[in-house]
Amino acid sequence: MAAAARSLALLSTASASLGLGVARSSARPRSPFGRGLALCGLSSSSSSFAATAAVMGKAGTAEAADAGMDAVQRRLMFEDECILVDEQDNVIGHDSKYNCHLMEKINSGHVLHRAFSVFLFNSKYELLLQQRSATKVTFPLVWTNTCCSHPLYRESELIEDKSLGVRNAAQRKLFDELGIQAEELPVDQFIPLGRMLYKAPSDGKWGEHELDYLLFMVRDVELSPNPEEVADVKYVNRDELKELLKKADAGEGGIKLSPWFRLVVDNFLMGWWDHVEQGTLEEAIDMKTIHKF
Repeated sequence: MAAAARSLALLSTASASLGLGVARSSARPRSPFGRGLALCGLSSSSSSFAATAAVMGKAGTAEAADAGMDAVQRRLMFEDECILVDEQDNVIGHDSKYNCHLMEKINSGHVLHRAFSVFLFNSKYELLLQQRSATKVTFPLVWTNTCCSHPLYRESELIEDKSLGVRNAAQRKLFDELGIQAEELPVDQFIPLGRMLYKAPSDGKWGEHELDYLLFMVRDVELSPNPEEVADVKYVNRDELKELLKKADAGEGGIKLSPWFRLVVDNFLMGWWDHVEQGTLEEAIDMKTIHKF
C-alpha cells in the first residue's frame, strides 16, 4: 500500500505531456505476415526466454507449477502488475497478472482488476476483430474485439483524468499485439463509451474478473500482427458479425467468442455502431454508470 501511495502521489504532479502516450525506446519490426493469415504457434525469441529466467526467483513454486506455459505469456504473467479496484472503480492496490487471473483468487473476491476493450473501425465502418493466439493463458483461440488487455500499475497508466491512463495503455497494447504505430492511434481520439464489470471462467484454473473500459475509435491503420499474441485478424461489417455469432452459437467450425465481447455485442454494440456510422459517438458516452453482469 506504501507503493500505491507513492504512485498515486506522483499522479497529482504528472505533467500534461503524459497525454502523448507511453514512450518506446525501440519499435518492433514490421511482421512479414499479412493480414488475415493464421499466425499461432510460432516460437518465442531468445530474449523472451532470458527475461523469463530473470523472474524465476520471484515466481517461485507458482511458476514451476506452470512450466508448460508459453515463455512469453509466463513472463507477462509474473512481470505485469494489474491495477486492483473496488466495484466503484477506486484504485485499492496492485497484483501480478498471474494472481489476477487465478479463479481461486477471483472467487475469493480480492482481485477485481481494471481492463480495457478496444473497438477499432475503419473508414468503411467495419469492425476489426482478432483471434487470440493459441498460447494465451486465458481464452486461447477465441475471437474477440480489436484488442483486450489491462492498464498496468505504472504512472502513465494510472492517470484518472479523462481515462487517460487507460487510453495510454490501449495505445501501448495495440502496438504490442497488432503492430499499429502510436502515431496512427492518437490517445485523444480513443472515445471511452462506458464501463462494465463482469466475471468469466476460462477453464478450471483461469478466468477474468474485470472492470472493463470500452474504447471506440474510427481510424484506418496499418496492421502487423504479433504471432505471440494474435492468431488471426479480420474486418467485419454488421451482417458478417451476425453470421459469426450464429456460427459461434451453433458451435460451427469450433468458433468461440470471448465472454466480454459477447456481453458488449448483446447489450451495447449495435446501438453504438449506429453512432459510429453517423459520426455521433460522443452522444453515446456514459462513464458514470458501471454496468454489472
